[in-house]
Amino acid sequence: MKNILLQRFIKYVKINTQSNEDTTSVPSSQQQLDFANILAIDLQNIGLQNINLSKDGILSAMLPANTSQNITPIGFIAHLDTAPDLSGENVKPQIITNYNGKSIALNHQYQLSPEEFPELKEYIGKTIICTDGTTLLGADDKAGITEIVCAMQYLIEHPEIEHGNIYIAFTPDEEIGKGVDNFNVNEFGAKYAYTIDGGSIGELEFENFNAAAAKIVILGKNIHPGMAKNIMVNSQLIGIELNNMLPATQRPENTSDYEGFYLLTSFHGNIEKTELKYIIRDHDKDLFEQKKQYLLNSVEKLNKKYGNNYISCNIEDQYYNMKEKIEPVMFIVDIARQAMQECGVKEKILPLRGGTDGARLSYLGLPCPNIFTGGHNFHGRYEYIVLESMEKAMMTIVNIAKIFAQK
Repeated sequence: MKNILLQRFIKYVKINTQSNEDTTSVPSSQQQLDFANILAIDLQNIGLQNINLSKDGILSAMLPANTSQNITPIGFIAHLDTAPDLSGENVKPQIITNYNGKSIALNHQYQLSPEEFPELKEYIGKTIICTDGTTLLGADDKAGITEIVCAMQYLIEHPEIEHGNIYIAFTPDEEIGKGVDNFNVNEFGAKYAYTIDGGSIGELEFENFNAAAAKIVILGKNIHPGMAKNIMVNSQLIGIELNNMLPATQRPENTSDYEGFYLLTSFHGNIEKTELKYIIRDHDKDLFEQKKQYLLNSVEKLNKKYGNNYISCNIEDQYYNMKEKIEPVMFIVDIARQAMQECGVKEKILPLRGGTDGARLSYLGLPCPNIFTGGHNFHGRYEYIVLESMEKAMMTIVNIAKIFAQK
């Protein structure tokens, strides 16, 4: 099955499916629909049923139960799109077999170095798939898709493994926060599900950030600099002042584990008008609310300082910590842990410093922890994945289906 995993993964990552946050189209890029149509054919070829591609770009299918037992229906979910952070066009994956523990040249300029990425040393002797240094790889989340498809194929080819109805879905636009905007939980069919969208081998997550996005618009007053004294208001400088009011200790580069942050994602402007965008994150709901209020208070202080309400701030919540929805049904996390252990993987239960479709799905009534894919350094040129870890992820999916049938 390892060769099938590899071939399928290479096929998928070569298809550009980057989402586009600068459009109102659904999905945000035609390439995602093109990929979904290719996947639909693959799902049909391996024998899945009820294959459907919605107008919103959600591809779903079902593997029917192979037993008359009354087994809880479950689901597995991954996303079609790749991040817009770096090009996903013309991806040229490199396959490094029997990795020797040394630096891997991506191209003449960039390399994957164990000095910079020490976890590489854990994969000596394994097969590493990386980029050529000019694009991202797209393992986030083509790996999750590959592992789900191959797990369904494995179950079909091994009918001795009893399982209930299994539902799968591949969603668009997860990377721009719109992955389940049009997901109908009631029509999906599963009672519980798992997103296959995590990182290194063994990761198992049922906690994630509470998340909000803030957009700040600052208006200034432009006057000829020779006559600007006591008149000019430079909106850019107010933006810098605002950013400096936020605690430097609460930036992503200064935080880890359960520590939240403010991230300035964009800063554009001139003297007359400046726009800042932030994302706000915290696992703790109270601290999350405090962070939002602190930003609003900072804006208010600057408006009082400069007058005329030069600054406006709009904050929108994006998703919440799924822990609240998972804890009442923790047995689904225990099943995932057991599934990993049965294929020789030591689980690493971590607080997810981000979000997945599973966070929003959990609040829509589909409790949905997140499972590893085997990848590292997502969203950039240093992205790589370990083939043997992908195989373990696939078998974890198989084992989850098997364990639910035994309950």
